[in-house]
Amino acid sequence: MNTELILIRISGLDRPGLTASITEILSTYDVDIMDIGQADIHSTLSLGILFKCYEKDSGNIMKELLFKASALGINIRFYPITREEYEEWVSMQGKNRYILTLLGRKLTAQQIAGATQILAEQGLNIDAIRRLTGRMPLDEKKARIRACIEFSVRGTPKDRDVLQSRLMELSTTLGMDFSFQQDNMYRRMRRLICFDMDSTLIETEVIDELAKRAGVGEQVQAITERAMRGEIDFIESFKERVALLKGLDESVMRDIAEHLPITEGVERLMYVLKRYGYKIAILSGGFTYFGNYLKERFGIDYVYANNLEIVDGKLTGRHIGDIVDGKRKAELLQLLAQVENVDIAQTIAVGDGANDLPMLSVAGLGIAFHAKPKVKANARQSINTIGLDGVLYFLGFKDSYLDERGKL
Repeated sequence: MNTELILIRISGLDRPGLTASITEILSTYDVDIMDIGQADIHSTLSLGILFKCYEKDSGNIMKELLFKASALGINIRFYPITREEYEEWVSMQGKNRYILTLLGRKLTAQQIAGATQILAEQGLNIDAIRRLTGRMPLDEKKARIRACIEFSVRGTPKDRDVLQSRLMELSTTLGMDFSFQQDNMYRRMRRLICFDMDSTLIETEVIDELAKRAGVGEQVQAITERAMRGEIDFIESFKERVALLKGLDESVMRDIAEHLPITEGVERLMYVLKRYGYKIAILSGGFTYFGNYLKERFGIDYVYANNLEIVDGKLTGRHIGDIVDGKRKAELLQLLAQVENVDIAQTIAVGDGANDLPMLSVAGLGIAFHAKPKVKANARQSINTIGLDGVLYFLGFKDSYLDERGKL
């Protein structure tokens, strides 16, 4: 017997049992569901079903559906689909798929219009849009407001570098963050995340705090800023700064550790990552003493940083062992991936300074966080508008996935 392909589109006020009522009618006939999708926006339902049925049944099916739609007070439309149209649709499924995530304190029509225009220019089609954050309060002055939406797009960008550059310009101009990732198995199975410490997990550079206590704050800060901007070699700058700390009492380190300014969102991020089984590492050009303090506080799995030499309770102005610089961070990330038996594509790196760029480029997902201009310009993902828990949205977490502690 001959068959037909029919697409039905249903819209109206959503309520329990509506989808069941429609599919119950289809179930009374010998119908194959070829595709189905549903979205609910502020209690308004949009439901699409593509089904294959026998020609002899199509009239009765549409008649029953029309009667049911009238009884339910919803709108229904029917569209016959040719075999050629269906085959073309099937062929599109093999195309590349990407996820574009937009993130900020709030999202405006201007931001969304700009981002979607860029996707259109690149020949990419939007298949789905979903909101990852909870509904926005009307009072924008409330603390910790964040807004995030995720676009699922299909196709092959005409020029990936141009797309990335245009999104970066847009994010800078309109005050939002973005992530553009290939939607593949690895994106859904990230397992190892590595953080820089200073100015990433904490809102300070610890060496600057030590320098202030030693009375050499301005000298050390000037060297630090030049190193983070990539203007001087990190190892050379590290040795110069540590030498200036000679004679500082060890008790100062303990006092600084106990009063570290934790970056917004760290508590929430660490709780969620641990709960969902991620391995967490600190890879820092800072100091092990402070990394271990954060390790104990947040249950971090690995800390690799630099060791200061202490003799008779005072800093000697020297370090012990190899210096953890940008190259070493990238090596450690790869080593930890091997130790944890995860593909490098399943790794994430987050940092702010020039010495973080090597690990950001090696990781499956590299995120520049409130980064220096050079770092932001070279990273594919960046977060500048909200706290560190913004990382969760780039991993695809929805607020509704998380329990009350995860919603802090």
